[in-house]
Amino acid sequence: MGIEGPFWRAIAVFRVASLAYAALLVLRAGGYARPAVAWAVVGVMAVWTVVMLVPPPSARRGPLLAADLVVTVACLLAAPYAQSRDDMLAGAIPITATWAAGPVLAYGVARGRRAGAVAAAVMSAADLWLRSGNGVDLASIPVNGAVLMFMAGVVVGHVARLAREAEERMRRAARIEAAGRERERLARGIHDSVLQVLALVQRRGAEIGGEAAELGRLAGEQEAALRALVQAPPVAEEPDPAPPPGLHAPVWQRRRLAHTSPGSTGTGAAESDVDLRELLRPYGTSGVTVSAPATPLRLPAGSAREVAAAVGAALDNVARHCPEGTRAWILAEEDDGAVVVTVRDDGPGIPEGRLEQAAREGRMGVARSIRGRVADLGGTVAITSSRTGTEIELTVPVGADKASADEASGRRS
Repeated sequence: MGIEGPFWRAIAVFRVASLAYAALLVLRAGGYARPAVAWAVVGVMAVWTVVMLVPPPSARRGPLLAADLVVTVACLLAAPYAQSRDDMLAGAIPITATWAAGPVLAYGVARGRRAGAVAAAVMSAADLWLRSGNGVDLASIPVNGAVLMFMAGVVVGHVARLAREAEERMRRAARIEAAGRERERLARGIHDSVLQVLALVQRRGAEIGGEAAELGRLAGEQEAALRALVQAPPVAEEPDPAPPPGLHAPVWQRRRLAHTSPGSTGTGAAESDVDLRELLRPYGTSGVTVSAPATPLRLPAGSAREVAAAVGAALDNVARHCPEGTRAWILAEEDDGAVVVTVRDDGPGIPEGRLEQAAREGRMGVARSIRGRVADLGGTVAITSSRTGTEIELTVPVGADKASADEASGRRS
């Protein structure tokens, strides 16, 4: 039913309230001239109100709305059989009273303002014929009710149409956002695996020379083409420096693939918590020191893998952009309901404006593989850089869950 549900519930409340008002009119008038007929009409109105309390499904909506209009017109035209001619001449309200507006509102919600206006015209014509057939002077018939009914049908129909359009826009925006998040996730996985391997093949091929150099050149071309697919606009990649001995890229890459392959990054919603320390320890080498507390750092499995992948991306940047012999330290701890992982190096630091330039060139190491991952978990990233080194601090709530973070992002939008 979607966004129409509240409209149908409001119409149901209106029908019930109008039915109570009609019964009150009959009571105040002492049953009119023919109480049995008057209460019989109220009984039919009550039965039909119960029938229309449940919103009609789309497949049955047309016939049911037509039946609603017919039953309401019939109840309206039954008024002369319960009310005397003197009552009608005195301007007494028909037994149906405001209940007659039910099908007008229903048509407006289901079919739009034009259908609401047509239903209002039918009900107004029936009321006019009823009064004129009982000797009421046409010039003296009040038109306030007809005008209000017409306006109600048009306004409700227009608002319902706007609500449906807004709902469709929201659904479209949610689909686009979900596709964007999935694209970001895939781009991070590609950056952490395929692009890194292609860059490694390019560098090693250039070092070896001969036929390997041609293989490295082709790998470089494919790396640039793949970057163009996951990040626009495409730009040619500049050659990367060889990794320092302490941060050996092939060993590093194998460890990264074990923990951050695209197929292993799930939502974590149905997975148990894991100890983040176990995912960070494999990063320790002669050039990387891993420090963690003696107690476990528990995170949902999917979230822990994302944090470990972000740490690996930070170490990749050290290996690719810092001089040989640069050391790195990983410090993991829990602080005030959050897991904080700090990656620090003693390299030359990040030149001012380099991160913004890298994002424009399609390099995703910081923008997506680090900041994007942590942002999806509801966490924050703080980067501090100087001539004495760079420090990247990742803060993730202990209850971080990628599925719930995506859900919250969808609600904010």
